[in-house]
Amino acid sequence: MKSSRTWILYTVIRLGIFAIALAVLLLLNVNPWVSAVAAAIIGLCISYIFFRGTRDELARDLYRRRHEEQHDADNDIENAALDRLESEKADPAE
Repeated sequence: MKSSRTWILYTVIRLGIFAIALAVLLLLNVNPWVSAVAAAIIGLCISYIFFRGTRDELARDLYRRRHEEQHDADNDIENAALDRLESEKADPAE
């Protein structure tokens, strides 16, 4: 499954669970603040228990995006120049 589709699917599921739980609690005449907090907790618990696969796929995608190496020619040139300057400052006799 594409990563953007996974992000959208998981977000829609979480928001849907929250909205349903909030609507039910408000229909039961629970205080709106308590309903919102309880709906958030209910949504978290349900998604944690029943949507493990989607959550894990989302976490893997986030990890991959965070740790993939991005090669940029400009950055490589700048890094080489900075390394050269640092080595010249460390050994001025050369």
